[in-house]
Amino acid sequence: MLEYKELYVGGRWAAPASNRRIQLVSPHSEQPVGSTPEATEQDVDRAVAAARKAFESGPWQKMSARDRGRLLVRIAERLLARADEIAALETLDNGKPIFESRYVDVPSTADVLFYYGGWADKITGSTLPLTGDSFHFTLKEPVGVVGAITPWNFPLLLAVWKIAPALAAGNTVVLKAPELAPLTSLELGRLALEAGIPPGVFNVVPGLGEVAGAALVEHPDVNKIAFTGSTTTGRAVMRGGAGTIKRVSLELGGKSPSVVFADADLDRAVIGSVFGIYLAQGEVCSAGSRVLVERPVHDEFVARFAERARRIRVGLPHRWETQLGALINRRQCERVYEYVDIGTSEGATVVTGGTRPDDPALAEGNFIQPTVFAGVRNDMRIAQEEIFGPVVVIIPFDGEEEAIRLANDVRYGLAAGIWTADGARAHRVAHALDAGSIWVNHYGVYPSEAPFGGYKESGTGHDLGLESLDEYTEVKNVHVNIGTETFDWYA
Repeated sequence: MLEYKELYVGGRWAAPASNRRIQLVSPHSEQPVGSTPEATEQDVDRAVAAARKAFESGPWQKMSARDRGRLLVRIAERLLARADEIAALETLDNGKPIFESRYVDVPSTADVLFYYGGWADKITGSTLPLTGDSFHFTLKEPVGVVGAITPWNFPLLLAVWKIAPALAAGNTVVLKAPELAPLTSLELGRLALEAGIPPGVFNVVPGLGEVAGAALVEHPDVNKIAFTGSTTTGRAVMRGGAGTIKRVSLELGGKSPSVVFADADLDRAVIGSVFGIYLAQGEVCSAGSRVLVERPVHDEFVARFAERARRIRVGLPHRWETQLGALINRRQCERVYEYVDIGTSEGATVVTGGTRPDDPALAEGNFIQPTVFAGVRNDMRIAQEEIFGPVVVIIPFDGEEEAIRLANDVRYGLAAGIWTADGARAHRVAHALDAGSIWVNHYGVYPSEAPFGGYKESGTGHDLGLESLDEYTEVKNVHVNIGTETFDWYA
């Protein structure tokens, strides 16, 4: 049993204000695996006070930008040195296959830290080409204390998507770790301590969203909230931040289309679309959960897709051969099964999956076979609502115009895939789709250099890329009079 006794606040491990605990349950067995403190409003207040002190009077602001960047690199190096251990914790906590944790999540997290470590001393303002006796320039300055609220599906990676650019820009951070999977967030605090991050610059408080999360959102000394989670919770975060007019960026839900045209390389389209939905059990905001297929190749695509889905190895997450692990908890698992029932009641056909695996070793866990629906209309609930599980709907279309209409006919706009051999069509459709990330002839690639954010109800603002730094900086204009005469308006 893993028992974390303390919070990471003010550069040290500190006892929580209460004895309330978050009980951690294994996604694959529904058995207890440990616990962490449950942060209260008082704990959040203490963490924010530490962050505020570090921002205003600690060594962080006096440190050179290059040295800040070096500290981020040190965290990345320590993370890679403990990659096996951190990956095992992520899989224990989250239920995803150990192969994904070790070879996707951990190295991707390190890459983000390396990337923003390199940016820290390159955040610059500009001079403005004005005429006359004046000199104008802009400064980019940190916003202050950042509250980061992150989800359970990629606990380590998505935390660093926010923490790394915030620290690179000179801010201090309080991370509200996800209550369902807080372990690697706490270990991130340990890595920061080992790397030499000054006290109060980075703080970790695991807790409930309605308690610790709400306290962070509404805290008057927090200047910005960076949130990843559901669209419903995102609305609450936006309302909560309005009381103090704090800056808020939201990375929310999705119902992303993968659009397959008849001229596409069908093998590549099938392989990429399968990856797009089943990575991390489909518990991915940008999962390609709607596959739109041009009618001449629709039936063949469905058959090939279903055959590949059947071959995916569902198993215990800690086994290296497992390709699809356990859903996060019993509630989410039951929700996914409810959507399978909804889809069949709406008239869609389950081509494969939709049931529990036969393996008796998986009987107690939160497992579902990779599920494929065909005979789906775009107005069905399973085509409109985010299921957040290994369930894909395949919808036929006729021609480019209908493909664009169907792809955009949803309240979300996070991501989309386009599969075609026609380069001009790829550009036309990419321009026409309402989505923040478009992949052509592949799906689900998130390089540190590329901005990631959504349209419509998929959120506001961006993670990753240069654009993310804008989320954590203020722009200040300075006007200097360099003339020799005094301007006397009332002369």
